[in-house]
Amino acid sequence: MIAAGPTRYRIGTASWTDPTLLQSGFYPAAARTAEARLRYYSEHFDTVEVDSSYYALPSERNAALWAERTPAGFHFNVKAFALLTGHAAETRALPAVVREQLPAALRGEPRVQGVPEDVRRLCFDMFHGALEPLRRARKLGCVVLQFPPWFGATPAHEAYVARCRDWLDGDRLAVEFRHPAWFDGATARTLAFLREHQLRLVCLDAPAAGGIPRPPYVATTDVAYVRLHGRNRQAWFQRHASAAQRFNYLYHDEELRACATCIRGIGADGGVAPRTVYVIFNNCYADYGVGNAMTMQRVLGE
Repeated sequence: MIAAGPTRYRIGTASWTDPTLLQSGFYPAAARTAEARLRYYSEHFDTVEVDSSYYALPSERNAALWAERTPAGFHFNVKAFALLTGHAAETRALPAVVREQLPAALRGEPRVQGVPEDVRRLCFDMFHGALEPLRRARKLGCVVLQFPPWFGATPAHEAYVARCRDWLDGDRLAVEFRHPAWFDGATARTLAFLREHQLRLVCLDAPAAGGIPRPPYVATTDVAYVRLHGRNRQAWFQRHASAAQRFNYLYHDEELRACATCIRGIGADGGVAPRTVYVIFNNCYADYGVGNAMTMQRVLGE
């Protein structure tokens, strides 16, 4: 953890088990198990973002193991399951109790998206319950709600985001909007909405391209959240690219210093001054993320 005046910077990566990372040489040869890798990762970083929870509902057992295998003060930020934010999910990844609640017409589909409200609420309840070991251990950072590019800035969508706060009661929620309308001429309204509901804006570094929003580097609560996705513009729009391929980008030191300037500036404009800023590198190809995160530790610590 890096403290700079009243602000603490927690710097880490999105995932610690991506196959390309395991092949990169970051982990020593002796770290052959999930436990050994997490313990090694937590020797270098004090936070991580769990992205596997986007593809499948997390289990309480795994959350308990994560808590046991990391030192006191380590924080897990957990990305919300796909169905919670309107994305499609693999039907085979759904627990049996969820599949049984699906309408018959959907059970045979390889992917489901527009599920009935009771099914979505069941997923919310299961997701929320699975994180209880992290709450008990005081190791739950933020739940990250990444909404899809089609999720525009409408009153109905605002109402849904507000309900997410009720359904994930007690958790710190960080909201990433992928539709530009939340910021194109509507930034003030979006920030006011987030502040009203005590939701954290996810600040982004991403490719500069049309259709990719550029939210400001501001805090809407006393906890701020930054995700650095890399700047691989071509791969960003490849629908069938893997996560590692899509975020295959290694930041240069000059780019990291520019990002650090933006991160340090959160709250400097007279807005909310955060006491904690999570800085998560999502450029998860090979060891790019861990390498850039280590450099950012040094830069923000200067």
